[in-house]
Amino acid sequence: MTDLLSHSVTFEPLVPLWLLGALALLALALCIVGLLRASRSGALLRLGAALVILTWLAGPQRLHENRHPLPQTALLLVDHSGSMSLGQRNAIARQAADILAHARTPGLEFRMVNVRENGHDGTRLFEALDQAAADIPPARFAGAVMLTDGQNLDTPDTIPDRLRPAENGSRHTILPLHVLLSARDEETDRRLEVLEAPPYAIAGQDAHLRVRVQDAGPDTHDGTPATLSVRVNGEPARTVPVQTGSTQDITVHVAHPGPLLVSLAVSALEGEVSTLNNQTVVSITGIRDRLRVLLVSGTPNQGERVWRRLLKADPAVDLIHFTILRPPEKDDGTPLSDLALIAFPVRELFQEKIRQFDLIILDGFENRHILPRLYLENIADFVRQGGGLLLTAGPEFVGPGSLQDTPLGDVLPAHVPFENSIITQRFRPTLTATGRRHPVTAALPGAPQSPPAATASGAAPAVGASEGTGAWGPWYRALRPDRTRGEVLMNGPDGAPLLLLDHVERGRVALLLSDQIWLWSRGEGGGGPQAELLRRISHWLMKEPELEEEQLSASLSDGVLSITRHSVSTTASSTVSVTAPSGTSQSVSLRPDPQDPGTFRATLHATENGIWQISDGTHTTYAAPVQADPAEFATQTGGGVFWLGDSPDSLHVPSARVTRSSDLHGADWLAFPARGAHTVIGRTAAPLLPTWVYLLLALPLILGAWWREGRRPG
Repeated sequence: MTDLLSHSVTFEPLVPLWLLGALALLALALCIVGLLRASRSGALLRLGAALVILTWLAGPQRLHENRHPLPQTALLLVDHSGSMSLGQRNAIARQAADILAHARTPGLEFRMVNVRENGHDGTRLFEALDQAAADIPPARFAGAVMLTDGQNLDTPDTIPDRLRPAENGSRHTILPLHVLLSARDEETDRRLEVLEAPPYAIAGQDAHLRVRVQDAGPDTHDGTPATLSVRVNGEPARTVPVQTGSTQDITVHVAHPGPLLVSLAVSALEGEVSTLNNQTVVSITGIRDRLRVLLVSGTPNQGERVWRRLLKADPAVDLIHFTILRPPEKDDGTPLSDLALIAFPVRELFQEKIRQFDLIILDGFENRHILPRLYLENIADFVRQGGGLLLTAGPEFVGPGSLQDTPLGDVLPAHVPFENSIITQRFRPTLTATGRRHPVTAALPGAPQSPPAATASGAAPAVGASEGTGAWGPWYRALRPDRTRGEVLMNGPDGAPLLLLDHVERGRVALLLSDQIWLWSRGEGGGGPQAELLRRISHWLMKEPELEEEQLSASLSDGVLSITRHSVSTTASSTVSVTAPSGTSQSVSLRPDPQDPGTFRATLHATENGIWQISDGTHTTYAAPVQADPAEFATQTGGGVFWLGDSPDSLHVPSARVTRSSDLHGADWLAFPARGAHTVIGRTAAPLLPTWVYLLLALPLILGAWWREGRRPG
């Protein structure tokens, strides 16, 4: 390589730096004094002369470096996995690698890395790239070339850090990755492409996908009949007739909120080399359209504004709110036309349109003959058929004719007796053992770090435990039930149940046995997570998947299947059954997560393509790998994708070069950016200017200052 000559400027002061700085400050001070005494012209000329002398004392030097450029190193990653043994792929890749490695490319050398299949871990080209690049000095690493058939299991979501150099002298901030695909038209192959797939869809409606089947190879043509198999979350598959080369619209029904895995597989083409690209998996998340909530408040209370602010803040909630300001017994004979209030539409809400709501909230509601028995039965039936009901109860909940003594009481999770049931004392709400595991109350901000000595069933703790040990603010009134069912998540004074959740057939009910949660929003005694707790309760009642007390989920990435099981039960099964796409099953043991009570986890290797099914006997979930393609990274890094040809005798290997241009590939060439790696083989220094030049610059300034001041009148 030709040596390069580099020029730069450095300084070799003739006096110590502290003295140089002091002289500069002195010259500046004298200039300022001169300007204040009106000798402006002389002062500025003397300052100019001082700067020339100070520059000479700083010793500016012209530095000459002789640099020897170093060749850049590019990785040549050759795939030797099992899929490369098909046809002539291995022979094509080996010969192409030899051609590139032995080509004389000025400023560039290749380092060949053979990547073999790592057992059940499959082909891991990017792991090999990371390990091999670690041995190359960063300034000399130019990029990489992958010779592969495109089947890879560790393609990352983002461009690897090795291809993002911390210091890069060229205009390229990302180093290129070029992909050379072995074989072209050597085999017959069928490929399934997903052209359009929505990431989200409305629950209860249909999602629409658009796919296309392509045949490649000799004697293939568009219009060939094929069969497409569509399977949703492991359900029985349905078949759809398709034709190659044409787009096909697929309709999938989104039955419920949460993730859905849609497995698509097309029938094999006779004689095709591999069926790996005949199938794919699409993930769609079902979401609710609009959540319709009916809020009925009793007499106006402090918590009413809290409910409105919470529900109105959610753009996905349609809220209908009524406050009972004029109960039937308050009839003073005022004509209806003179009242500013509207009549409570009892029949319309609780008879005609009750099925349109997702959640009914009764906040401090005292019946007082407002709702006839028929409408109370309608609310109970609304719950049994899948609706949600939330009650916040205060003193109006106790006594003859209260809601618990109506048909609605059959679905409520607690009963409060008439005598000695209202507790008026200072207490801090605390979580039960179940509450610490339940998603509705687990990890609430400021939750007590240690529970009082009370059981989840509401047994009284030791004396003095009612105050709790957490940071939540106090309440001052609660109800004491005599019987409960469902799950007790929070305790009140003396360990009495405070928050209860219950499943009633297909619906759900939540009961808060206090009307003072609004104190938290006012910051009483430090306040508490009022908005977050009410939000979680509401969304649990509306069956949001993230708040289910019994959850089983799984994900599949980089050939590793991760399983998570969450349960509020202490006797939940610690094993799950895992069924591979091929139909083989195995039992997997789950281990408790010490950082997350009630959560159990497990991982296992899973490299089969398709949908995996995981079941604990009651719940079933599904996972599927996302097919990654190294060719996609080539375009993101500025690299090119090349087909090598049909056989070793007719290769089309692109030439390699180093360039300072932004273009890194063409029809028959690939390039790497010039990064300027070098070593210094010699260095010489010489004064920037001769001493007599500084003298010639300073002397006229000194004489000019003397002449100007000599002409100034005394």
